Amino acid sequence: MKSPIKELSSLVWQQLVTPHPAMPGEAASSNVSTTTVTANVTTTTTPPGFIDDILNKIPLPRWAILTIAAAAGLLLLLCILCVIVKCCCRKRKQKKKERINLGNINGSTTANLVQPDLEDLDARLKDEKRGRLQYSLEYNFRRQEITVGVKQAADLKAMDSGGTSDPYVIVYLTSDRKKKFETKVYRKTLNPVFNESFTFPMPQADVADTSVVLQVYDFNRFSKHDSIGELRLSLADFDLQHVIEEWQELSTSGKIEQERLGEICFSLRYVPSTGKLTVVILEAKKLKRMDTDGFSDPYVKVQLILNKKKWKKKKTGVKKNTLSPYFNEVFSFDVAFEQIQNVDLVISVWDHDKVSKNEEIGKVFLGCRATGNQLRHWSDMLANPRRPIAQWHSLQPVEEVDQALALKTRFKLPLPTS
Repeated sequence: MKSPIKELSSLVWQQLVTPHPAMPGEAASSNVSTTTVTANVTTTTTPPGFIDDILNKIPLPRWAILTIAAAAGLLLLLCILCVIVKCCCRKRKQKKKERINLGNINGSTTANLVQPDLEDLDARLKDEKRGRLQYSLEYNFRRQEITVGVKQAADLKAMDSGGTSDPYVIVYLTSDRKKKFETKVYRKTLNPVFNESFTFPMPQADVADTSVVLQVYDFNRFSKHDSIGELRLSLADFDLQHVIEEWQELSTSGKIEQERLGEICFSLRYVPSTGKLTVVILEAKKLKRMDTDGFSDPYVKVQLILNKKKWKKKKTGVKKNTLSPYFNEVFSFDVAFEQIQNVDLVISVWDHDKVSKNEEIGKVFLGCRATGNQLRHWSDMLANPRRPIAQWHSLQPVEEVDQALALKTRFKLPLPTS
């Protein structure tokens, strides 16, 4: 006999499993539900992807396709980086151009502060007002002398902290720098009145090549004197038939010019077969004045140096009271062809003095160690054997030539023994 609970559960299960009779209007709903279930079942199965379809159609292995894709991506990345770098460089160039163009802005304070031009700085120094100086020039044709007058100055540049200066003037000629004159010092003024004059011997033949220099300085008792400005007056620009008196603006002091010592002409001739070196001292001109009368008593020394040691020397006669002597004297030296490359020829001009020591005016040296016109003259002599080669040379300061020669000392001091 079955229990009531089991019978009840079997009845319920039968009710659930047994299909009910279809009511009108229920068939459509039943069909709809069935279609819905079918649709749900088909969506759960994943169709093949779009990318997989494309990859399957390509007749290449999967690893080859991935390699090509990676290379294409890397190439695209490099192109993007190149474009970025190019844009950055273009911006930098534009900034650089803008910075350079700042110097072209006229009157721009920004350009002067950010990028000052050296030419602008030089022009600014030249345009700086240093004051004016009144002078006079008077040439005496009969006495062959020139008188330079320093009249007065105006609106000088203040060099002291108090807004004033202690000015004075130095006067000299470029033809004779040793002879200089100075005016008195005027204290604490920018408009001094000097009214002083100075006379220099001046042969008429030297007028065209001479300049008068007037340098204005500020006097300092315990330090170096400051340069306010200067005037350089080329006498060739003036008509010295009349007395000249005028004002001029002071300019900045220029570099110290090399003192004019004069020129000398000589010829060289070398014969390799006989080993003969012939030097003919012809003439000199515009020599420096060494005596108080405005002249000199010049003579010439000819010296040979072998391997930086003094070897042979000869000299001309003395020509009295002249700055343009004519010698025309011949000197011959025996120099073997093997030695000619190690020989230096030194030509020096001296002023003879009876009482004091003779003074050297200037000198030049020729040889394979020389430069400029001296080396060219020596090379022309060697290139044209047995033919005399004449040429003019400007005398150089003695110290410069001696330094270039760098001669060896003949005697050596003994070393101290311990």
